[in-house]
Amino acid sequence: MMEEAIATYREEAGELLAELETSLLELEETPDDNDLINRVFRAMHTIKGSGAMFGFDEIAMFTHEVETVFDMVRNGKMTVTKRLLDLTLKSRDHISYLLGCPLGEDVDRSEGDEIIAGLRQLVPQPDLPQKGSDVVPDVALPKLSDQELANENTWRIRFRPAPNILLCGTNPISLINELRALGTAHVVAQFDEIPPLDGLTPESCYIYWDIILTTSRGEDAIKDVFIFVEDDCDIKIELIDSSGLIDRDEGYKKLGDILVERGDLSPVEMKKVLQLQKRFGELLVEQGIVSSELVQSALVEQQHVKSVRKERSEAPQQQEAAASIRVPAERLDQLINLVGEMVTVQAHLSQVSMAGGDTTFIAISEEVERLTNELRDTALNIRMLPIGSTFSKFKRLVRDLSSELGKQIEMETFGAETELDKTVIEKLNDPLVHIIRNSIDHGVEMPDVRRAAGKPVVGTVYLGAEHSGDSVLITIRDDGAGLDRDRIKAKAVERGLIAATADLADRDIYAMIFAPGFSTADKITSVSGRGVGMDVVKRGIESLRGSITVDSKQGEGTVITLKIPLTLAIIDSLLVKIGIDHYVLPLAAIEECIELTREDVTNSHGRNLANVRGVIIPYIPLREHFAITDRRPDIEQIVIADLHGTKVGFVVDHVVGEHQTVIKSLGKMYRDVKGVSGATILGDGTVALILDMGVLLKSVEQLEHNSSQMQ
Repeated sequence: MMEEAIATYREEAGELLAELETSLLELEETPDDNDLINRVFRAMHTIKGSGAMFGFDEIAMFTHEVETVFDMVRNGKMTVTKRLLDLTLKSRDHISYLLGCPLGEDVDRSEGDEIIAGLRQLVPQPDLPQKGSDVVPDVALPKLSDQELANENTWRIRFRPAPNILLCGTNPISLINELRALGTAHVVAQFDEIPPLDGLTPESCYIYWDIILTTSRGEDAIKDVFIFVEDDCDIKIELIDSSGLIDRDEGYKKLGDILVERGDLSPVEMKKVLQLQKRFGELLVEQGIVSSELVQSALVEQQHVKSVRKERSEAPQQQEAAASIRVPAERLDQLINLVGEMVTVQAHLSQVSMAGGDTTFIAISEEVERLTNELRDTALNIRMLPIGSTFSKFKRLVRDLSSELGKQIEMETFGAETELDKTVIEKLNDPLVHIIRNSIDHGVEMPDVRRAAGKPVVGTVYLGAEHSGDSVLITIRDDGAGLDRDRIKAKAVERGLIAATADLADRDIYAMIFAPGFSTADKITSVSGRGVGMDVVKRGIESLRGSITVDSKQGEGTVITLKIPLTLAIIDSLLVKIGIDHYVLPLAAIEECIELTREDVTNSHGRNLANVRGVIIPYIPLREHFAITDRRPDIEQIVIADLHGTKVGFVVDHVVGEHQTVIKSLGKMYRDVKGVSGATILGDGTVALILDMGVLLKSVEQLEHNSSQMQ
């Protein structure tokens, strides 16, 4: 049971670290955003508290140091600087390292000690607060978890130190900071007991404090803060709001009631002032009954408790609206596998029912088909995740790498809400990393070069996603130097990839950058230059049955577009037949099917070209490509597809019809067969191969290129 709890903590902490990184990167753009500051603090606080609960003491101790610093930021004692964000991002990485270490084993503390030392250098020396510095009339509490909301209470604490507390070596500010660490606190310093200058003793403490603290730790934890000074100081701790109380009117005691309860105002004085028409607090100050500081302190308490009660009352509604459960990925994968098997069985059922001709049986079969389709769509939607979770990782990559290279680059994203299958998102990570690194290293110029070219000194890398039919288009665009067409072509000729006399379109020239080992870099760096990155991109995208295109204008930038299928599990397809065997073609790229007669073949004079309404379209005879030797039918079918803007036909014997294809991986022996991306089981139990039309087209083009070279 404990192992499951630890695994859950690791998973949740990983999510919190991802949220922390995103918040820190956003905070760099808007350093005064209190909501972001509170999100960072709350993430740290949750990681620390849960870590201590499950035995991750190293994480709890290290995170406490970082949390303390951001608590000072949260309370206006420090400002957000680049140095602070650098150290906090390193802290995030160190916590991730500690999270992966086995419990109970020694860990490398050197990195953590260095980070803590750097954070402590940023912390200002504590000073006595200036008058009114901690008065916050408009309280904005950080968001708390439902668990914390269910267990916390709000306390009123009046801490009146002994005048000689400083002479005893105790700093009252340290005690107040310990109270802050217990939860959400608002502190108001009171100055009404400070004597005139001629009667003031510098070594004495004349200030006292009112603290409104919301915490789940209990009264004993508050008393422990004052354990060494309780005999010499006047300390009053009162419970003013309990987690068991939900006031949906968000009401709290009136200002006068608070002051009377504290002993700062008598009931007689309150009644006298209430007979006047001005605002109660203003009248108290005007008549000299209560100081403005005490009125402000009561107002802070009033607003603090209202905010706590409001958040507590909203928590059940938020919890109900956002109800969700955590399911292991393996169970989702198993669900998809079972749905796939059901799709196969349903296809068999439809085939048998149609062959039998029984109308009742056919009706039942059609109902099962409808339910199976709904179940398939629902199961696939469960695995769909917003791609924004992947996008957020790359902001950190751009920030760190551009700084390393001495460039100024910002990243902009759009379409983060676009959803993709979980498996697809995971496999997209490496290709996107390589593309973005290339955009930063080769694309965006150095600041002085950009300035000389009349461009903004700060370069931009855009990353976006949008739906396109049953696929997602992912666009990576930069405003850098663009690709050098002539240089790429010269390098391709040098390596023997193309002939020197070849007349290729820009798109075909740019596609050369995906060749294995291809690079135009003058020198190898730690970032790029070895010619392996873009080859990895191509193989990664093709493994997802996707495509990649490049467009560029020299001096203006480069656009790389990835077209990725929404899911890898079940696809809509076209079932065709060649000889006695069935094959499957993905339906997304198919435009139409036409007939191919013997007369059409004769008229083309062996050039594999078809005239479709006045447009000449090349076609690939799959019977010849797969060396199928049985009798050819008199009338064949051409399946015309649009592959990355190029129309091409695939000749088959018969088109059977549309088909829901459950994709099965090929075994090791057939994994490298070109033109075949997988297999599926048909309703009658036979196997049909899934054809990769893009690879088939490239293999035919390569054969034609080789034959022309030999001639």
